Amino acid sequence: MSDRRKALVHDPFLKTSPLFEQLSDLELNAVAAFLEPRRIKSGEVIFHEGAAGEEMFILVSGRINGWVNQADGTQRLMFNTNLREFFGEMSIIADESRSATLIAVTDVELLVLHGIDFYRIVYEHPIIAIKMLKAIGKVHNTWLEQTSGHLGDLMRWGETARRRAISDELTGLYNRRFLEESAKERLEQGFARSRSVSFLMVDLDKIHAINTKHGSKGGDLVFISTAEVLRSVTRLGDICARLAGDEFAILLPDTEQDEARLIAEKICQTMFSLKIAVPESPNGKKQVEITVSTSIGIASAPLNAERWEDLSLAADRALHRAKELGRNRAEIAE
Repeated sequence: MSDRRKALVHDPFLKTSPLFEQLSDLELNAVAAFLEPRRIKSGEVIFHEGAAGEEMFILVSGRINGWVNQADGTQRLMFNTNLREFFGEMSIIADESRSATLIAVTDVELLVLHGIDFYRIVYEHPIIAIKMLKAIGKVHNTWLEQTSGHLGDLMRWGETARRRAISDELTGLYNRRFLEESAKERLEQGFARSRSVSFLMVDLDKIHAINTKHGSKGGDLVFISTAEVLRSVTRLGDICARLAGDEFAILLPDTEQDEARLIAEKICQTMFSLKIAVPESPNGKKQVEITVSTSIGIASAPLNAERWEDLSLAADRALHRAKELGRNRAEIAE
């Protein structure tokens, strides 16, 4: 055994490495016989991504960065290796190629365990090998948990972004873009299979007077209450959306005109019977209860139109007629 390897037997550093922390002093003495000290100059490559590996390493001093090649040919910094950490083990345990290129950021001192020596430990000192493999498994489980956490964060962020892309932030209903895209898709499918699609344009009556008297907060509370009513009245598969301000709409797949009219009338009745608590004045803290009526225009495809744009216009004309005939009512497209 070299002088440096003999010194390792009594080096307290070994006991602090995650790879050896479960080993007894006698077991550390046995392992030290297989470790080779190695120095790497700053800027030198320890190994390249994709290369075969026959060694694993423990970082004694210095700093190392791990870089991974991207699809466009550039390299991305993926991780930094901290003191006492081990790396390169999967190349000798699982016969995998190097997953990254490791470069010394500063002068580095390593302890190297050759693959053939690792398997000598397995055969000659199986208890030591089991403890080392458990340590490797523990570290990998920690990495997996951290990666899982990051992936979970990304998934939650992605879901939040997706909801924002298709939803109205105030009411939680779908937005205009999602409704229009869904309508075009459903109409195409519906005509191919001879299925009816109905569409409701819903408008709150005299909402501007409510905003003036009770403030924008009062108006928002009305919008939120309207969304709750639409959800309660419609069915699974119906698409409720807030288009803008006090304008709402509902797409009713597989729905004939008569059934759509019954849904629209139920919305009018439910809304008008609802008591909505709003601020008495724009800046006041006292609340009062108000009622809000709705006007609804109904159009069905293919009865009233065969294209989304024409169906929307037909429902809008029916809505205007509902307003002209006194509000708080539903009218069918002519």
